[in-house]
Amino acid sequence: MDFSIKTIDAKTGTTGIKTDCIVVGVFENKKLSQAARELDRKGDIAAALKSGDISGKPGSTLLLRNTDGIASERILLLGMGNEETISEKNFLSAAQALARSLAGLGAKDATLALPLDSVNKRDAAWAIRSIILAIRDNAYRPDTLKSQKDANSNGVRKLAFATGTTDSAAAKNAVAQAVALANGMELTKDLGNLPSNVCTPTYLANTAKKLAKDYKFGIEVLDRRQLEALKMGSFLSVTKGSEEPPKFIILKHMGGKTKDAPVVLVGKGITFDTGGISLKPGANMDEMKYDMCGAASVLGTFRAIGEMGLKLNVIGIVPSCENMPSGRASKPGDIVTSMSGQTIEILNTDAEGRLILCDALTYAERFKPAAVVDIATLTGACVTALGHHNTGLFTRHDDAHDELADELLAAGKATGDTAWRMPIEDSYQEQLKSNFADMANIGGPPGGSITAACFLERFTRKYTWAHLDIAGTAWKSGAAKGATGRPVPLLTTFLLNRAQAGSGRKAA
Repeated sequence: MDFSIKTIDAKTGTTGIKTDCIVVGVFENKKLSQAARELDRKGDIAAALKSGDISGKPGSTLLLRNTDGIASERILLLGMGNEETISEKNFLSAAQALARSLAGLGAKDATLALPLDSVNKRDAAWAIRSIILAIRDNAYRPDTLKSQKDANSNGVRKLAFATGTTDSAAAKNAVAQAVALANGMELTKDLGNLPSNVCTPTYLANTAKKLAKDYKFGIEVLDRRQLEALKMGSFLSVTKGSEEPPKFIILKHMGGKTKDAPVVLVGKGITFDTGGISLKPGANMDEMKYDMCGAASVLGTFRAIGEMGLKLNVIGIVPSCENMPSGRASKPGDIVTSMSGQTIEILNTDAEGRLILCDALTYAERFKPAAVVDIATLTGACVTALGHHNTGLFTRHDDAHDELADELLAAGKATGDTAWRMPIEDSYQEQLKSNFADMANIGGPPGGSITAACFLERFTRKYTWAHLDIAGTAWKSGAAKGATGRPVPLLTTFLLNRAQAGSGRKAA
């Protein structure tokens, strides 16, 4: 769908807007929004409310046709809930209902004349983004590999947001950013939903190369020989059992000042996780194609910031491989040496994400980063702790790390892509002790998501760092099975806020 801004004529108001369908808000207790009152010349809208044809409750809808004195052929009434305070929840319900309604209309274009700036504690830009994301999510189909594509409706193809002249520039910027974000989320969903026989490490590398070409990113892809030269023994231990070659992808978006240190995003890219020799149960193992959603979210975020032309230096690192059992695979009890020189006793080969991430986090040191955020479908323990609503956020407890945590939490809250801060303390590090190596790769069942973060923390002490465990938020199971596109909204907004604040520090 094409999205645009339409400026309302001060003389004619919404009655003069020429469109196939105009959308206006109505409220509970039979109240009309300002735009609805302008259109209600004959009392048709008020009569519909009075008769109970539409309740005004969030997400309720009613279509009126051929209303006298109105330039638009159709008027779509959209319930917004309480007039006094349009809550965020009610507006999102209305946005989702709007997306479904527009998909089923015979109209080619529509104009929204909704009270976008009346949502409690939110601005019009948030409302515009919410509507665009709801529409794009409703239209998304994971049918890339189907011989018969899922049926798409012949609904509205062009949607305009009606605004006043003073709001036009800000609204246009909000639309552009929302579309870029939706595009980034769609790429992340597509990559996550592809099967592992298609979305291999090489496929991820080729996707990164295409992004680099399209948006003029710097790109480097390291192969096994180069990883051996870098002494990434931990990463390489995971890929030993697979026939697929590993790839280590580095993307560079240098949109900021030359001397500004970059923000580094590190995404776990296990394109399929059998558990290795510590083999997973067969039930639902197909969902382990989603173990590369951290990598997909980094690539999706780069798609978004590339389209936005973000004025910030951002580097993406994606270590990618499969975790497969074979005669060459790592075994429980094996000891490997990481790029940092620290040795690791592999007690469970299914705790492999941290083994590839630790070398990537060590590699990130060379960029003298302002901050590093790793994103990974790391632990089932995080799902147990937080369910499927919040991403787990882990970082050290000091002023610099508290500030980074606050930035990420605020970005999540602003977008509805929420995270929850979890503890990470030295007392948990005791669980990673090994008699034979510097550390073990697991710390036992208690606090499993925390000890996983504590493992990663040992490789990040030269910079400011945070870890996002997205195991519960990156995809859905059951009838709604599919990648969610999270945490692209959180990451993109985090980077946008940094760019706007000019928070890149000087490189050392």
